[in-house]
Formats: sequence, C-alpha cells, structure tokens
Amino acid sequence: MTLLDTIPTLPKVVLHDHLDGGLRPETIIDLAAQVGHTLPATDPAALKAWFVESADSGSLERYLETFDHTIAVMQTAPALTRVAREAVMDLAADGVIYAESRWAPEQHLRGGLTLDEAVEAVQRGFAEGVDLAAREGHSIEVGQLVTAMRHADRWDEIADLALRHRDKGVYGFDIAGAEAGFMPDRFPQVWRRLNDENFPVTIHAGEAAGAESIAQAVHLGQAQRVGHGVRIIDDITGLDTDTPVLGRLANWVRDNQIALEMCPCSNLQTGAAQSIASHPITRLRDLDFAVTINTDNRLMSGTSMSHEMRLLVSEAGWDIHDLLNATLVAAWSTFTHHDARLALGERIITAFEEIHDGSEQENES
Repeated sequence: MTLLDTIPTLPKVVLHDHLDGGLRPETIIDLAAQVGHTLPATDPAALKAWFVESADSGSLERYLETFDHTIAVMQTAPALTRVAREAVMDLAADGVIYAESRWAPEQHLRGGLTLDEAVEAVQRGFAEGVDLAAREGHSIEVGQLVTAMRHADRWDEIADLALRHRDKGVYGFDIAGAEAGFMPDRFPQVWRRLNDENFPVTIHAGEAAGAESIAQAVHLGQAQRVGHGVRIIDDITGLDTDTPVLGRLANWVRDNQIALEMCPCSNLQTGAAQSIASHPITRLRDLDFAVTINTDNRLMSGTSMSHEMRLLVSEAGWDIHDLLNATLVAAWSTFTHHDARLALGERIITAFEEIHDGSEQENES
C-alpha cells in the first residue's frame, strides 16, 4: 500500500469545518422539497457539481449564493439535527476522530427557532451522529464552535449564547463573514468578556485581509487559533529563500505556537493561494509554525480530510511524518483540556504507528 492508499485509514483531527458548508446534496434536495425552496439542480450529482463549480467560479456573488441554499434548508430543529447528525457520520467515515464544527446560529432563525433552540437542535444531531458512528465502528468526538457574523451587530449576544452552552456541547467562539472592514475591534468588550470567562476563541483572519487582521485576532481577540491565517506570510520576507526573516507578528504567532487552521482547497477557491504545491502551509510547516490541515466547506470545495491530505502528499511532497505532525498539532490545539489533548495525541500516535508498520510489512511481502 502506498501512503495515498493509507490516508483514508489515518486518524484525523479537523478544527475548521463549517456545518452549513458540508451538507449532503441528497439532504439539501430532500429538505428543499419540504420547505418549497428552489434549487439550481435537483439531481444529487448535478447539484454537487453546481456547488463546486460555483465556488470555483471566481465570482464572490456565486460563491455566497451556495450558502443561500444550504442555510435556507437549515431553518427548523429537525433539519438542523439531521444535518448535524449526517456531518458527524461523514466525518467519522473519513477517519476523523475529533472535530470542532462551526456555524452561526443567528442565520437559522427564520423558522421561528430561538438561538438556544438552534444550538440544542445541533447538539442533538451531534450526539445522535456520535452514537450511530460508534455502531459502525467509528469513535469520534464533536464539539460546536458558535460563530457570530462579522457584519452583524450581535457579537455580544452570540458570545453570551456560547457561554450559556459551554458545558453542553459548545467548545468555543468564532467570528466569520466579510473580513475586510469588520475587524475584531468593532466590539472589543466581547473579547474581554470571553477572556474573563476563560472561554476559547478562534477568529477567521488572514484570508481576505492581511497581517493587521491577524494581529487584531491574536492580540485584541486573544485567539488561541487563527482561521486560515494564510496571510501571515505578508510579515515574512525572503520566504522562498534559505534565510527568511520573520516580522514581529510572525515571530509572535510562531513563538506562541498559535495554531493556523489552514484549508488548502478552499484557499485556492478564494484566491488566498495559487496552487497546492505553492500553498504557504508547506513553507510555514518548514518554519515550525503550528499548521493544521482542515476542510473549511466540504461541499463547496468537493473535499474531505483525506482529499486535503492526498493533495499535500501528491502535489506538495508531504510524507506520513508531516501528516502525523500536523495531526498532532491539531490535537494539541483543540479546545479541550490538557489531559484530553494528551489522550488524543497518544491515540493518534498509536494509530499512525500501527498503520505505518502494517503498510511497511505489506510492502515487504
């Protein structure tokens, strides 16, 4: 077996996966029929292709339209529970053993749900998905990351929501949406509150905007992780030389091992990277930044954790040790406590060793 053959069986940790970006096409069609929502296609294969093509189009309008359709069918408690349940099962089938799934409850209230009811519906789905995955032989832990939309003015309210559910399935807080023009300093009191409450934070930054966005995320927002973070390279000179020079922000991010939730396929679609081979994740890995591999939006990018890993191996020269190290960085950057991180890391190391040893024995035979 080659490494590419082995990848689906490797244990995986995903920290940046959007619930509304990972629906099954069949589920979208079914739910849309129930609520009378018109879709661009009603054949699962054609609809799946439409999502990927729209996200690849280079048109921001078409990219955003894809979420209009997924969010439209996620407006009732049963729909949210189903989508959450299926997301867990799909991730588990891909070898994911730990996931933090982010979503913005404020976008799912058109059917009359309250914010708390929406969070509870998703949590039911996650619990059901974990149980069903276990019956199929997969062990997975999944937590919610509650997201506030950057362009809206509900950051305080959504932070309170996250805190209310912190011991009931919500692992952390995030902001997402239009990055440029909607920096963390819009509502500085939110970050003080979350920090005072000892509550974990990740912030989308360094994708559509540059180093200033990352600086606000890690300093004002006190984010333990940065969503994407690709533009940290703007603070590094001579990146393609043997002697790159890190600026003060880049040094801060690396020195503090602030995890970068990198999403290679998605970054190609948004123009944050030009190819997998040249994606900053590899150079940043070589410079000892805390890089992690993620999916972002599995439906829109036509991707999975296995697909992201395969591309890094086949196009960027990663080997099994690189995949192991990135997975361990992700495990150590989860929004769980110290002992849980250690146990997750040990589980990953053991599984990688067993799979790697088994592959070598098969190759020798």
